Amino acid sequence: MSSRTLAILAAFTASAIYGINHTIAKGVMPTYIQPFGFILLRVSGAAILFWIISIWSPKEKIATSDWPRLLGCAIFGMVINMLFFFKGLSLSTPINSSVIITLSPVMVLILASILIGERITWLKTLGIIIGMGGALVLVLFSKEESQNAPNIPLGNTLFLVNAFSYGLYLILVKPLTAKYSAITLMKWLFLIAIFINLPITIGQFTAVEWADLPFDAIWKMGYVVVGTTFLTYLLNVYALKQLSPATISAFIYLQPLIAISFAIAVGADELTAVKVLAAVLVFVGVYMVSMKKKKITS
Repeated sequence: MSSRTLAILAAFTASAIYGINHTIAKGVMPTYIQPFGFILLRVSGAAILFWIISIWSPKEKIATSDWPRLLGCAIFGMVINMLFFFKGLSLSTPINSSVIITLSPVMVLILASILIGERITWLKTLGIIIGMGGALVLVLFSKEESQNAPNIPLGNTLFLVNAFSYGLYLILVKPLTAKYSAITLMKWLFLIAIFINLPITIGQFTAVEWADLPFDAIWKMGYVVVGTTFLTYLLNVYALKQLSPATISAFIYLQPLIAISFAIAVGADELTAVKVLAAVLVFVGVYMVSMKKKKITS
């Protein structure tokens, strides 16, 4: 099996894990743990796992010139990205989160244009407008608040920030994947993230009644730490060694299909006309953004 095929399988598996995560993580917030407390659990658990497996991986020293970029990756990939996603998920619904997160390829394109001068065609510009329009439909017209989704418009807005932050993370981390192994990068990124997240998350983390948690909450938290955090970040960084940030972010298209199917199957969410319209607009926009210009051959 070729390296590119393995990278594609890694990206696919990561997206599948993420897709189910929208409902799994929602199932424990805020009943058993608040969103910011969950983030400290995520980054701490992942850091421990990465440092443990690093014992058997090649020892690599981070160059002094790479530390600023590493810090930026931690801030956008393991702090802003996670905090805004989990806070948004506590306020909104699994289907909304899975639809809006698909805007990451659009964010990657916009950021690539600003940071590295990548040209944006008229087709891609139209795709950006349509995709963002779909997200705005969810933000402005999703009003079906409930006890488990108390502020859907605000939650959806936080998902937009999350998508932007994750897109920037993919661009920042790409050069580092060519120099260091996935385990080396992840062990340092998550260790840095613990200290940056600590002042924001420690209050909600210590408020959790850990001794009284039921098994249902424990396994869901374990899925988020081991699956959604440890495995997905490891798989995506591995995939980035062979694939571009835009290609990796394109696998995000799978998330809504998996997330919507899973959420409906377990009764955690339901489809509405607004969600369907928004999803169609987002998918069309992202498809237009991701289209590659065909070369003319004679």
